Amino acid sequence: MTTAPQPVDPPEPLWRPGEDRIARAQVTRFHSRAAERHGAPAPVPGDTVASYTALHRWSVEEPEPFWQALTEWCDVRFSSPYERVLADRAMPGARWFPGATLNYAEHALRTAEDPARAAEPALLHVDETHEPRPVSWAELRGRVGALAAELRRLGVRPGDRVSGYLPNIPQAVVALLATAAVGGVWTSCAPDFGARSVLDRFQQVEPVVLFAVDGYHYGGKRHERTDVVAELRAELPTVRAVVHIPLLGTPAPEGALEWDALTAGDTEPVFEQVPFDHPLWVLYSSGTTGLPKAIVQSQGGILVEHLKQLALHCDLGPGDRFFWYTSTGWMMWNFLVSGLLVGSTVVLYDGSPGHPDTGAQWRIAERTGATLFGTSAAYVMACRKAGVRPGRDFDLSRVQCVATTGSPLPPDGFRWIHDEVAENMWIASVSGGTDVCSCFAGAVPTLPVYIGELQAPCLGTDLQAWDAQGKPVVDEVGELVVTAPMPSMPIHFWNDPDGSRYRDSYFEMFPGVWRHGDWITLTSRGTVVIHGRSDSTLNRQGVRMGSADIYEAVERLPEIRESLVIGVEQPDGGYWMPLFVHLAPGATLDDDLLDRIKRTIREELSPRHVPDEVIEVPAVPHTLTGKRIEVPVKRLLQGTPLEKAVNPGSVDNAGLLSFYERLARERN
Repeated sequence: MTTAPQPVDPPEPLWRPGEDRIARAQVTRFHSRAAERHGAPAPVPGDTVASYTALHRWSVEEPEPFWQALTEWCDVRFSSPYERVLADRAMPGARWFPGATLNYAEHALRTAEDPARAAEPALLHVDETHEPRPVSWAELRGRVGALAAELRRLGVRPGDRVSGYLPNIPQAVVALLATAAVGGVWTSCAPDFGARSVLDRFQQVEPVVLFAVDGYHYGGKRHERTDVVAELRAELPTVRAVVHIPLLGTPAPEGALEWDALTAGDTEPVFEQVPFDHPLWVLYSSGTTGLPKAIVQSQGGILVEHLKQLALHCDLGPGDRFFWYTSTGWMMWNFLVSGLLVGSTVVLYDGSPGHPDTGAQWRIAERTGATLFGTSAAYVMACRKAGVRPGRDFDLSRVQCVATTGSPLPPDGFRWIHDEVAENMWIASVSGGTDVCSCFAGAVPTLPVYIGELQAPCLGTDLQAWDAQGKPVVDEVGELVVTAPMPSMPIHFWNDPDGSRYRDSYFEMFPGVWRHGDWITLTSRGTVVIHGRSDSTLNRQGVRMGSADIYEAVERLPEIRESLVIGVEQPDGGYWMPLFVHLAPGATLDDDLLDRIKRTIREELSPRHVPDEVIEVPAVPHTLTGKRIEVPVKRLLQGTPLEKAVNPGSVDNAGLLSFYERLARERN
């Protein structure tokens, strides 16, 4: 006689928002307004999960009233009215708000129009001294106005590209907003990018102006960039003007313009009113194979998507201080600058994330009074390993939310924040991409937080998990797909006139549906679990597993600083799965550690995914934005020549790749 399976009790949340937080959350008040005026389902009293689920379903099934409600809630200024919200739902090619004109920079600076707030800080700039320096709303608006007028005098017209080789400093924000004010198209790289990496990006878009620093400080050291800037000038023939920003105090090179001279005036900005789908900026994929994709997003699409994310999901507004550790080479910098849209003070940190010690970012959060502190999952895990205790050592009483992205936050990361930062902390693990400059799933201030899970799909995002046949699955691992357009999806790629590269990137597997390239699980409780990239999936004997699951288990061991796991299909039909480990100082890959690594994977994950070999490496290679490089290493191990397997300019330490190339030669 068999016994029927017993139902499994749902897990207990790590955190639940209190009634006061729920009541004052913007998403709560937005929901009530949308129900009163736009046909949204009424909130369910006392049940925030059911309420959010109903609001989300309405937002994806009825996108036109949802986005209309959002633009009204956030007071979007359309200088010309739109004909309808969504004229064409095709992907790619959706047409949002046709007929409308507006300006992103105008919205970013409108807080300065309020006399009561003009003297408050719009920006807080922090360097490695960790002492915040404010830039007021009035100052920011005046500098943007002065620079926009100079850009026009230099002949910059709507659609012209303006580039920045800049760290995360106020000058970068001013340059972006001035470019947007004149209808130009902004693009930036961080100054730790070498010349080849920058040229791989900027040469594609042919900028007419280059803003550049003479160098920067990182890890307590000066890093001069004069020679790199000279190379950029020589290799970018379309550049008509170079603007010199002397962070290290060096004089401007011959023919360059001085930043201070261009921004000295206090000029009322003139905002070019552009169509909703007018280009705002160009972001770049990591470009580990071939040139990086030059991703173009629109003024209007970014404006409404970021207003939604920041106001409703991050619950940010006037009085908040928004700090996310990032550089100008990562989409999170663009997202951070958009904190100005909701009237929040934006914290800009220019320096090493761990200088002078691992607790540096928590110290910055304390000294700037950050209310939302965003960082990488890797930083959280580094703090855990280093024994950092932020709740004991820093006053983080103003921090309402700790958010992470870049990679999935492991369950131990959730527990560490809860135990070592604050038990009542809202923990928001979020996931999206450069491709949309936004999140697909993540923060919702009114929902509970479960260990290892993102709270929910974002409003207006029809996020699903699909199996190989294109059927939705729940409580099973599937491909992350988005089945309806989002306003911030690319309007096109640069130099992709027929759209073929754009279509091939997202719509090849499921025509008309965005496939992002991640494995996810949508749970029956409405939460989301990210398992890692689907193009680097580990497939042993038909059982798939995301590499992120391996990393989360292995890197709990104190001897493992970082790891890289690769599944290599071999010509004879075999499958080789090595695990590369970068050891902590003083650790040795002896039989005991080898046994513990294999036992950890066998017991916590799957006996089928115990690696065939564990190999010590000097370090793990990453993209310039900090993501582990898996697919190019896999290609190297399959015998692909280095020059065809990876673009060295896209790697933080290209010299590491020779190790894998040598290993492939030895094995073959």
